[in-house]
Amino acid sequence: MLNKSSRIFAQINFVRDIAILCSAMYVLSILVDFPKVTGVRSILSIFSPSPRALYQLGMSGSIALKEGRWWTVVTANYLHSGLLHIVFNLYWLIRIGPWVMELFGAARFWIIYTLAGVCGSLVSVLAGTPLFIGASGAIFGLFGALIYYGRYRGGTFGSNIFRHVSILALVGLLFGFTLSGVDNWGHLGGFAGGLVVAFFVGYEEQNKQGFAHNIIALFVLVFVIECFGGMLIQYFS
Repeated sequence: MLNKSSRIFAQINFVRDIAILCSAMYVLSILVDFPKVTGVRSILSIFSPSPRALYQLGMSGSIALKEGRWWTVVTANYLHSGLLHIVFNLYWLIRIGPWVMELFGAARFWIIYTLAGVCGSLVSVLAGTPLFIGASGAIFGLFGALIYYGRYRGGTFGSNIFRHVSILALVGLLFGFTLSGVDNWGHLGGFAGGLVVAFFVGYEEQNKQGFAHNIIALFVLVFVIECFGGMLIQYFS
């Protein structure tokens, strides 16, 4: 059973599949309320889905949680406010995601990415952010995991990872504070979540991906499916 579950998660390319799901949700958010899609009025609003479509598909925030829309702590991580937003996030996912997959293993990548995204959502809600979307909280969780790896792995390779990723994360955080409408609480929460989750699950050189990691990853997968199920039930009701 251990070998079978390990093979299943080892064959899943989570970076590719998350990118596909984010892209599919972006296209769907455009189609749901197509007449209200924003055209090319500014570089930040190119092909922006309507707020109504985003809310129907799982936008999160303090407003959504007060209304009992618990599933949005996950679904919001797969929604984006415009073409530039999704391109920017998918660029970082595709750039650093494979590093985390290789250093932590596929199951642990999935655990870190998802739980960091949830942490980012919860911190943002606690900070009072009314509405938010985007994969950046989960992506900052990947930064946090890599920084943990570099710090505790040490050596030339670990130190290089630590320095390089620390600079990228710092630039990303500073960039977020220079723009309006950026969910910086989500970034900070996701970063902290990735750091903490990485500490608990460990990386490949510490301990090989095993049965416990695959079971946790399976529970996380079920939780994500339930969240999307909650969104679909609400949407069609």
